[in-house]
Amino acid sequence: MMNEHAHNGDQIVTSWQLKAGIGLFVLSIILPVGGIPLVAYLSLSKAMTALLTAVFLLGGEVLGIVAIALMGKVGYQIFKTHVARFFRQYGPPQTVSKLRYFIGLILFIAPILFGWLSIYVSHWIPYYSDNLILFGVTGDIAFLTSFFVLGGDFWDKIRSLFIHSAKVHFPQIPNESSEGKRAGGIYG
Repeated sequence: MMNEHAHNGDQIVTSWQLKAGIGLFVLSIILPVGGIPLVAYLSLSKAMTALLTAVFLLGGEVLGIVAIALMGKVGYQIFKTHVARFFRQYGPPQTVSKLRYFIGLILFIAPILFGWLSIYVSHWIPYYSDNLILFGVTGDIAFLTSFFVLGGDFWDKIRSLFIHSAKVHFPQIPNESSEGKRAGGIYG
């Protein structure tokens, strides 16, 4: 991944700059993601919790900027290319089967419904009140996993929610009249 030197035109990035920059960049992500839950878990005063949370958030941002500055433009481009290649290789496929899509929808909808309904029916869910964090983390993992199970087409659907001019185009079902059959739904 890293040569002794990488260059583009008149800019040269040494191996140690790239390695140190990547290390700082990873630390800039780990610091808020790992530090803030740790601070919340410790029984510190509200003022100290707020201070440490701010330090972890701002520290992560500053470390990210320092990491990019240390890598330089060329080093950051090299790093960004490798990260993009990794996510293209291991990311979700563009289209998925109907079964995988159905499973992904369950993983997507179940945590939302559970989070919404748990407020009203928490006394009927065994062990819920003693394990709020476990239920919450499990729901978050299922929700995030759903995006990878659902595939790239679903990402495009979610993205289109934030584009004002996006329009829905339903595929024409064979043997369907021009008015369309609505009674049977998409499966009937």
